[in-house]
Amino acid sequence: MFTKTNLISTIITAIWGFLGGWLLWGIIGDPMLADHAVTSGLMKEMPDMAMLAIGCLVVGFAFSSIYSKWARGTHGFSRGIQFGIWIGVLIGLGSGLIDHSTSNLLDLSGTITNAIIYIVHFAIMGVLASLVYGKFAIE
Repeated sequence: MFTKTNLISTIITAIWGFLGGWLLWGIIGDPMLADHAVTSGLMKEMPDMAMLAIGCLVVGFAFSSIYSKWARGTHGFSRGIQFGIWIGVLIGLGSGLIDHSTSNLLDLSGTITNAIIYIVHFAIMGVLASLVYGKFAIE
């Protein structure tokens, strides 16, 4: 779990989590999701950057650790993107639909749009993890 490869993958995926999240949700997604928010004032004007960075490290570590077990030594673009898509479906679509049914965060169109952003985000994260594991796999 605490291998050199996992630590490198954690750092790379955490950086993507931070910067990719800013790109996909902050730049691209915000205009698309603005009209679908059910509750006003839900998002902070400025995020707590320290907590955001720590959260991205936790996601990167968990993602990389689970990916390494799931891939079972077979690392490649298709394995990484496939894993990332499944994680995106789990979190973006599954949890998104549960949130939609139990809270007033986004309307259904916003929930689907957000799920697509999650799937893209984690698919790219999967590719990055697979590239790191493929290059540095010394488990």
